[in-house]
Amino acid sequence: MSAHILVVDDEPDICSLLQEILEDEGFHVDIAENGESARNLRQEKRPDVILLDIWMPDIDGISLLKEWMESGLNETPVIMMSGHGTVETAVEATRLGAYDFIEKPIALSKLLLTIHRALEISNLRRENTGLKHNVEVAEPLGRSEVMNTLREQVLRMEHHDASVLIIGEPGSGRSLFAHYLHDNSPRKGAPFINVRIAGMSAENQSVELFGSEGNTPARLEQANGGTLFIRDIADLDSALQARLLSSLENQAFVHNATNQTVPINVRIIAAIPYELEQVVSTGKLREDLYYYLNVLPLHIPPLREHCEDVPELLEYYVNLFVTQENLPYRRFTVAAQNRLRNYHWPGNVRELKNLVQRLLILGHDDDIDVDEVEPTLNAQQRAVTTSNMPIFDLPLREAREQFERAYLEYQLQEAGGNVSKVASRVGLERTHLYRKLRALDIDPKQTKR
Repeated sequence: MSAHILVVDDEPDICSLLQEILEDEGFHVDIAENGESARNLRQEKRPDVILLDIWMPDIDGISLLKEWMESGLNETPVIMMSGHGTVETAVEATRLGAYDFIEKPIALSKLLLTIHRALEISNLRRENTGLKHNVEVAEPLGRSEVMNTLREQVLRMEHHDASVLIIGEPGSGRSLFAHYLHDNSPRKGAPFINVRIAGMSAENQSVELFGSEGNTPARLEQANGGTLFIRDIADLDSALQARLLSSLENQAFVHNATNQTVPINVRIIAAIPYELEQVVSTGKLREDLYYYLNVLPLHIPPLREHCEDVPELLEYYVNLFVTQENLPYRRFTVAAQNRLRNYHWPGNVRELKNLVQRLLILGHDDDIDVDEVEPTLNAQQRAVTTSNMPIFDLPLREAREQFERAYLEYQLQEAGGNVSKVASRVGLERTHLYRKLRALDIDPKQTKR
């Protein structure tokens, strides 16, 4: 299949010219004339390379690049373009994660060479991601009684092919256990397809699961013979829940683009962060789909319920980052480990992993002690403290900042750290919200329940 290029530029003549040139070279090309269209096409089409102009009417390319990178959407190489570029702009773009910077008028030979090199980098990233995944998901960590019991429960499911519903807080290891289930099932070696549909429109959710014209494959088809893991099943549109159930029961689905019935052989593992009774009684999860999925329920405990595993997890992630990212080895003192054992970990194992990475990057000494750990702990504690402060006695600006911080941390926690969902819920444009979070020193990744 030919590589897919997304061109983002508000000048129709340039878009037409680039599309003609690139299609002649054998690429599949989509055009976006503004930032909003670029966001949608990036989600729907999953391009292999993006050509992104700096100056656009609704949002500049640098801000859009920053938004994608801060949202974790950094797997696709982005080549910046500008007719009025400066050295400072090029440096800023590459610092933020752009693969390269090309000045207009664009030299064809340089453009094609840059695209081919970006595609090579993209392929290497995918290979490295696969290698890292294989290293990291071998088996859930922890020697506590809670984790031993959970692993035994998974292994008792080893020879069954029934649906599994995973219940657990974000960051507690739901994806890890989904992989562990797949790797210890008769379907190991077959595809494991991970789908995250939270924050998507119903239309994009439909595209994700059932495909569309162009370059977007149906996830159900990709998972054929293997496992489809939907990590936020309760956020799926109700009508699409009914369509998914019908597809799973019949082991066939109707493709959006062709209207052809596609036979499949798929096992589904789904995850929710809520109590089952709540999610079903409120109608977020249809009862008929719930009964189909809940053949083998698996409850993943939050880290605070097996805090004796914290020292082992700390050691594991230190070694992981030293090996994979060449970070300097540092050891947690007994006092630091004890402090972290007694921390409530609202972000669970994901929060612990991020904390270890941050301390290895920013620290200098061989040892990590309590005085270094304390300032880096989750911002959630700040929100709890703030809610009890007498803000009426504070100056207006300081009181407003404290309220905004507590308010946005709460909204992020409720949305599982999904910035797009929070932006829609609170009525802010995403770029504005990202700036607000940075100004308040809020890390969305550290505010997940």
